[in-house]
Amino acid sequence: MAAIGIIGAGSWGTALAVLLHKNGHRVTVWSIMESEIEMLTKEREHKDKLPGVKLPEDMVFTTDLAAVKDKDVLVLAVPSPYTRSTSHSMKPYVREGQIIVNVAKGIEEKTLLTLSQIIEEEIPQAEVAVLSGPSHAEEVGRGIPTTIVVGAQKKATAEYLQNIFMNEVFRVYISPDVLGIELGAALKNVVALAAGIADGLGYGDNTKAALITRGITEIARLGLAMGGRIETFSGLTGIGDLIVTCASMHSRNRRAGILIGKGYTMEQAMDEVKMVVEGVYSAKAAMGLAEKYDVQLPIIEQVNAVLFNGMPVDEAVKNLMLRDKKIENPLIPWEEK
Repeated sequence: MAAIGIIGAGSWGTALAVLLHKNGHRVTVWSIMESEIEMLTKEREHKDKLPGVKLPEDMVFTTDLAAVKDKDVLVLAVPSPYTRSTSHSMKPYVREGQIIVNVAKGIEEKTLLTLSQIIEEEIPQAEVAVLSGPSHAEEVGRGIPTTIVVGAQKKATAEYLQNIFMNEVFRVYISPDVLGIELGAALKNVVALAAGIADGLGYGDNTKAALITRGITEIARLGLAMGGRIETFSGLTGIGDLIVTCASMHSRNRRAGILIGKGYTMEQAMDEVKMVVEGVYSAKAAMGLAEKYDVQLPIIEQVNAVLFNGMPVDEAVKNLMLRDKKIENPLIPWEEK
């Protein structure tokens, strides 16, 4: 049994709290919002973000960040725009060698850092790992079979966390490619916006398949340039996470994209979804990385044009379809006869 602190009481943090409690661990959940903690304590249910999932009576909820002290594992589950500020506030309570598992997905626009890099910068005494994969909180909270990946620099840390999280409905793999895992996690949200826009325009399965396939190509192209591994992008945290995010109505990024495809502005879509749409925050950062590493990201580029430059969605589609003619995979040679 481990003592675990969940930092962030949104849908994902709450679902993981339920999972870890079922695994026999002592769980404390923190939120900055007093109203949220009051609701969780009184109702034993996150009625806004995870309705129908009951929370155990011995699960502790608090607004006191000092509660993260003396925990075996900390799970950082705040939305990506708040990763830096929350990490900064946590630092005084974090001991040397503390394991922190980041479960949010994103890239910081100003610095182009991944979330684990931000945590390492703010809390240098911590050992930072990541947990990612095709895993909607709504399904994990209900115990629906799910597979996911823990990434860590040390194999022993990854194996320890694998044992902490894994059970009969939550299968955990491990990987040393932390960078590749985080890039796949962040950039798939941008592609999911594009998939949602296509749905909002009334396009079909052909379009969705094209966006998923060419989208993972873009993600892998950038990831390899940055030092990630191709195996990661063809695995659960690459194509696996991209498929589920582009196809499911649980995906806030897809839902926001659908609204944009129907004519909503970015701001109106985010207001309607009522949750942080991570892909909006990662889209500009992705283009910053593309420029830094000199790679082409045509789908992500058009998503940026729609989100921030007012480009009509049908024009963005036309730009993608009428790009210069390409070979699908230039690494496959022609056999001239």
